Amino acid sequence: MISLQQDPQGFIRMKRHFPNGIHVQITFTDGTQEILSGRQLNEAYDQALADYRAGNHLDAKGFSRGPQKKVHLGIEYVPVKPGMGA
Repeated sequence: MISLQQDPQGFIRMKRHFPNGIHVQITFTDGTQEILSGRQLNEAYDQALADYRAGNHLDAKGFSRGPQKKVHLGIEYVPVKPGMGA
């Protein structure tokens, strides 16, 4: 089991997908704890990545089709909240 802690802004650090069958215990800033599956966190990661790409006008693969400039293509932090596993 992996243990993660939510930061004061409401995020956990997650740079890549976890294995689907793994269990992850998240301690939230309000002191509550919740156990989520890797699949649930991977879905949250995918949604955060899609939101990031949409907000930065990137296509589904993370490429900018506009004028060439350096763009950060990934995310490192995923928003979480109590009750996500329900």
